[in-house]
Amino acid sequence: MRASRALLSSASKVASCEEALRHVQSNFTLLCGGFGLSGVPDTLINHLHSRPEIKGITAVSNNAGIDGKGLAKLLETGQISKMVSSYIGGNKTFEQLYLTGKLDLELNPQGTLAERVRAGAAGIPAFYTPAGYGTWLQEGKLPVRYDSEGNPVVFNEPREARNFDGINYVMERAIKGDVAFVKAYKADTMGNCWFKGSARNFNSVFGRNATYTVVEAENIVEPGEIEAENVHLPGIYVHKVVQSNTPKEIEIYKNSEETPKVVNPDDKRTKIVKRVAREFQDGDFANLGIGIPTLIPGHLPEGLRIEFQSENGVLGVGPYPQKGQEDPDLINAGKETITLNPGASLFGSEESFGMIRSGKINIAVLGALQVSKYGDLANWGLPGRIKGMGGAMDLVANPAKTKVIIAMEHVDKKGRPRILDECNFPLTGVKCVWKIVTDLAVFDVSPTNGLTLTELADGVTVEEIKQKTPTDFAVSPDLVENSY
Repeated sequence: MRASRALLSSASKVASCEEALRHVQSNFTLLCGGFGLSGVPDTLINHLHSRPEIKGITAVSNNAGIDGKGLAKLLETGQISKMVSSYIGGNKTFEQLYLTGKLDLELNPQGTLAERVRAGAAGIPAFYTPAGYGTWLQEGKLPVRYDSEGNPVVFNEPREARNFDGINYVMERAIKGDVAFVKAYKADTMGNCWFKGSARNFNSVFGRNATYTVVEAENIVEPGEIEAENVHLPGIYVHKVVQSNTPKEIEIYKNSEETPKVVNPDDKRTKIVKRVAREFQDGDFANLGIGIPTLIPGHLPEGLRIEFQSENGVLGVGPYPQKGQEDPDLINAGKETITLNPGASLFGSEESFGMIRSGKINIAVLGALQVSKYGDLANWGLPGRIKGMGGAMDLVANPAKTKVIIAMEHVDKKGRPRILDECNFPLTGVKCVWKIVTDLAVFDVSPTNGLTLTELADGVTVEEIKQKTPTDFAVSPDLVENSY
């Protein structure tokens, strides 16, 4: 036994940050795990931050943390010259550098990003996905670089498109990384890793891809202390393991209320979510977008069992935690703290979006900026305000199997209509919306026949809908008035 342990010790991959990253120099592609602030390898990032001479980094990551945290630190020092991401979000540093020409950005749908890295890890040079067909992504209109005046000067390469079995797809090239930074809850000295909660996110697939993978582990253990069936990232992919010394943080604390707020039944958002909740059936698998859709679980009928999925790697999302019970390794796609329901499961982002694109999620409820009469959706960007599409393009990529319900106010804050002949904003998906629920009305949407008004909210008339909906629509002969 002593000889065996000595042999294992001599093969140990454990190292200091200095030793693990000694040979890392400028101008490389870094795959950096994490989602929001969850599962972010901050100890490794901080080490790079302490070496400002290392520059020209192309960073592949879902997002770049928030100002002053995560990859944002390397943005502030100018060490990152290009991001390959799905989402800018509220990171002001990221946004400002991009819009003033100091940072290149290659935007990807979140699921496409995960799959491009997975393909690179598996030796697959390219693949076809329905996500992004008919959008700026396919057409080559996504700004990669702006000038100092905020004018786009470089755009993404247009995507090749093909039709398979009557469905349109775009071709995506695989991503291959030089170095991967991975955050694990537990790693053994051979490099085998176990991830806790939803912190697996992009960590597992990124760790499989790079030429050189460094794992930052909260707990470093001996071989065998992670049971073989619980190894999420095998040591064959890992070159070095370092001890994490950075406390974990939570981006958005969200708690269950001990005393629920009194809800105004006439509130627009309440009316919308109560009506959308009637679309769910027992046993549905559902994904809820950010904003109004997140309120739906509180309005579902008693006893209805719905399995809520979060695209960062959770199936079986439970209620928000009680105050003081938050877990930084359990968050949803909105970066909010969550709990798990009995029977929940956890997985990586690449598997999450596989189940989404394949139609295993049968209902997706999203907010919108605009919807066209044939069901085109725009919900991720405005001209001059590009935040990133996140997972939305993937969620609407299989409308034949996933019912896409839009939950939104009928007009925006300035009174401008949101249901139009054609969307003016960059598209999320083409002919993908199944139903629209607003504070005024419900429309069924057909990709060939257009809009049919099926319900009116309390006190709303058809004439009011016509005034606030500048496009043609049919009125159902079975129109239900005062429906909600």
